[in-house]
Amino acid sequence: MAYALLIVEAPGEREARSQAEGRELYERMLRFSEHLTVSQSLASDQSGARVRVQGDQASVVDGPFSEAKEMIGGFLLLTCESRGEAIAIARECPAARWATVEVRELGPCFT
Repeated sequence: MAYALLIVEAPGEREARSQAEGRELYERMLRFSEHLTVSQSLASDQSGARVRVQGDQASVVDGPFSEAKEMIGGFLLLTCESRGEAIAIARECPAARWATVEVRELGPCFT
């Protein structure tokens, strides 16, 4: 089964770190992610956009998203045998020390 680990961070948390602190945390995440299927950090929501289509009208809201209480800072994709195994891997994730690691099984969106 495929699972995504979503790294959920508080807005502004990255900006509050020194460059040295950020580099050290990044290096820890790189070492952790060597054995995973995919691992990517996401850029700040400053450059993000939210798109919503209702009927024939599309709306685009550019970041930053001031109303957001948290942001997805990155994701890791893994393949494992069970939800329990995915949770065990999430517990070992260095980001769990400064952010929430949300475990989500991948599957079709219509079920």
